Amino acid sequence: MRQARTRFSPERVLFLAAALVLVLGTQVPVTAYVSPKSGLGYTLGAIGGLMLLSQALYAFRKRLLTVRLLMMLGIIAPVLILLHCGFSLGATNSNIALGAMLLVTCSGLCGRYFYSKTHRGLQGRKTILADLEQHSREIKERGRDLLRVPELGARFDIEELELRQVGEWSGLAVMAAPFAIATRYASSRRLLCEYARNAIKAGAARHKAVAAQQERCEQVTFDYITRRLHATRAIIELRVYERLFSVWRVLHVPLLLVLLAASIVHVISVHVY
Repeated sequence: MRQARTRFSPERVLFLAAALVLVLGTQVPVTAYVSPKSGLGYTLGAIGGLMLLSQALYAFRKRLLTVRLLMMLGIIAPVLILLHCGFSLGATNSNIALGAMLLVTCSGLCGRYFYSKTHRGLQGRKTILADLEQHSREIKERGRDLLRVPELGARFDIEELELRQVGEWSGLAVMAAPFAIATRYASSRRLLCEYARNAIKAGAARHKAVAAQQERCEQVTFDYITRRLHATRAIIELRVYERLFSVWRVLHVPLLLVLLAASIVHVISVHVY
């Protein structure tokens, strides 16, 4: 039952529903049924605008909304605004407001992704670096016997150093760090597993006891390599995503202010002119 709730959480169902509306909206002439100036279209725009305003207030008073509600508003509001404008462009001020909303929405999705990498669950419990480091030390301690494979420990040190160097990227390069870490992790795992396989095969050729347990030795060693590298990767990624999340928070607030200004100008121009 717990797994079913995870797969079909309200947020995921809402996201799928929003994606379906977006796909249909690009295929159906929405403007033939909805007018942004009156009726349902006007109401959708007003509701969507209020939702966007509540998200902007969250940037300054974080206790007003929970993270889960904020995420749901971030899904619903853009869909309502797109339905309001009929999935089409209009006057200049409308297009500016629409562009600002889409930019803030994309920024919000990036922020939500960074948040998920630095926090556990939607309740916002911060991932503790010390816990990850302790877990990494425990894995290394349990695998001490495996390091008797010639040079495996030294090769681990080299590969983990390569991973840490990627995690220390700065400037604009940090944006590519998560992809580089994933690539480096896959490459390190492949190289270490290949070396361990050859070392075990060589040992099996010299000792009958090793030969009898060769397959088991390979499975245990490969599992250790994967778990240890994964633990190192988790530590490095946490540090990278913490930096990305900090930068995002600085950049997202000005985008919200631009959206508010554009929305205010749009509302005034619609009602005055």
